[in-house]
Amino acid sequence: MSDPLDAFTDLLDRFTAAVESGDDDAFVALFCEDGVYDDVFYGEFRGREGLAEMLREHFHGNARDFRWEMRDPVCDGRVGYASYTFSYTSTMKRSEGRRVVFTGCSQLRLREGLIESYREWAFGTAGLAQLGAPPQVLARQSEREAARIRARADRRRHRLEEPA
Repeated sequence: MSDPLDAFTDLLDRFTAAVESGDDDAFVALFCEDGVYDDVFYGEFRGREGLAEMLREHFHGNARDFRWEMRDPVCDGRVGYASYTFSYTSTMKRSEGRRVVFTGCSQLRLREGLIESYREWAFGTAGLAQLGAPPQVLARQSEREAARIRARADRRRHRLEEPA
């Protein structure tokens, strides 16, 4: 039987290589047919066609020179986590040429050796600040992140049903 951590580390290496190179075929091949990628900036993408679009149109459509370093992976064969540092150079008109670096944590749920779902926690507003985003854009991103956190929380346990 193979070690789940070795298999997960190999998956992470192929994952980051596909993102860095913009190889959408290699990228989507890592996911289940109904796989989901929940990106801190762009939101949720479903299925291999949606995942290819995300990588092609959003990631590589807005940036170049990607670097993605995964660190401290842990995995039980079903769920894996890794902290990361991710960077790119913006190609968007308002921030062209700016190098952006941010850090976060990835959670990958696995099924039969493929990614069933990917989600991340990152300091998204730090990335936007490096792009020179105006205060209202930073505020909107913070509100989106807060809404996502609250939506995933156990409403009763965290007293979200009580009046503010």
